[in-house]
Amino acid sequence: MENITINIEENGSIIYLKGRIDTTTAPVVEEEINQHDLTMPVTIDAKDLEYISSSGLRVLLRLVKKYQDLKVINVSSDVYEIFEVTGFTDILNIEKNYKTVSIEGCEVIGEGANGKVYRIDDDTIVKVYKNPDSLDEIINERNLAKMAFILGIPTAISYDIVRVGNSYASVFEKLTAKSLSKLTSEDETKVDDYTKLSVDLLKIIHSTEVQPGKMPLMKPVAIEWVHRLEGHLPEATITKLYQLIENTGKTYNLIHGDYHFKNVMVQNGETLLIDMDTLCTGHPVFEFGSIYNAYVGFSMLDHHVVEKFQGFSYATAQRIWQKTLELYFDTTDESYLSSINDKAKLIGTVRLMQRAIRKNEDEAFIDACRSVIITLADQIDTLEF
Repeated sequence: MENITINIEENGSIIYLKGRIDTTTAPVVEEEINQHDLTMPVTIDAKDLEYISSSGLRVLLRLVKKYQDLKVINVSSDVYEIFEVTGFTDILNIEKNYKTVSIEGCEVIGEGANGKVYRIDDDTIVKVYKNPDSLDEIINERNLAKMAFILGIPTAISYDIVRVGNSYASVFEKLTAKSLSKLTSEDETKVDDYTKLSVDLLKIIHSTEVQPGKMPLMKPVAIEWVHRLEGHLPEATITKLYQLIENTGKTYNLIHGDYHFKNVMVQNGETLLIDMDTLCTGHPVFEFGSIYNAYVGFSMLDHHVVEKFQGFSYATAQRIWQKTLELYFDTTDESYLSSINDKAKLIGTVRLMQRAIRKNEDEAFIDACRSVIITLADQIDTLEF
């Protein structure tokens, strides 16, 4: 029949569904399937399936009871939405059929640890993940972004997933925004104004409380950083780092985890946060460690690093870091800001060193990190502020 084709082989059976499986066609489809002695595993290829009604869904329920390893593949976005709304994605192995888009010649408008954000055209923004097997990451980021949006954080919500080459990407709503990084590279004289926009958004993020268990905790991640440094730092330094991190206390305030000018967009005068896969809860010192790295830490030996990444000079990056501290803490007291700087520098450099070791990066950079950590860990008694 036109709605179904069945291919049975020794290593498994494939059921090809086509068109609309509704009240009229579902009984005929089920009868056709029952006439065959299917070999395991059974796969339903839904590439040409346009619609499935509750009658069709009941057919699938009966099939999954008979063939427990049943899998549905190549599901269109429209049909997948039906499966999702009805809860079938929780009881069946269902794989979407992702359309392919090209990023050739497209502008990079943001970048984080796990992916790059491209403007495909006036209506389409995509974040391409660096890990080719990133579906779970994408789903995680979409869920985190939705939670943040509900909590009042201005962000873009992904509405689809596509393929870009061998990787996956999230598709976002139309954005006419530019990143603070792009705006600063175009006019560095306005860097103080852009820093204020960044800090105003940062304060909103950090003042947002999250219900325990809804988002990952940052503290266990930081403890894992220190664990990776065992054998690379003196035992006394390792012990001190564990103590400092453990004593930050348990906080459920939101932090972005990778906050810098490339991940803050400006649209119609309003800021918009992107790259939400690192959202978590914890003490703001962990956020400031990340911010320090973005503007200073990564460039400690090569001042051109920040220019390649952010698009503006190292001097401007230092200005952004200093101004961020002044505006966030509402003071120009050099002694106080120096203490905050050292705490951020310590936790940021811990993050940098374990990353450099994990990625087998330059020994000179690792040695520079080691020197910073040993010196500051000996001087600092608390990471809190």
